[in-house]
Amino acid sequence: MKLRSISVLICVFALGAASCSKEAPNAGKAAPEQTQANAAHAPADVKPGSHEDWCGEHQVPESQCTRCNPDLIPAFKATGDWCAEHGLPESQCLKCNPDLKIVRPPKES
Repeated sequence: MKLRSISVLICVFALGAASCSKEAPNAGKAAPEQTQANAAHAPADVKPGSHEDWCGEHQVPESQCTRCNPDLIPAFKATGDWCAEHGLPESQCLKCNPDLKIVRPPKES
């Protein structure tokens, strides 16, 4: 039993050392998923409520996206707009409100 435990520890150490010594296959390059996720988010300087203020990942205004910006959560909780069961503002919780429509504002011409 003791020999088996030692063997397992040696294998774990060897695997850990081997994975740490290798460079990531795409080092220096953003993964396609990362690039898509970054493109799905609004730039920091957009006007809240505008067409550009949109979190494509979560389909809500970026300025109100608590999943991307957890610092917004206390404000939603303070106004009573919070679904504790799903961890979202009630005004964005499609599980509790399946008929809820969150619409992206149109582009300004």
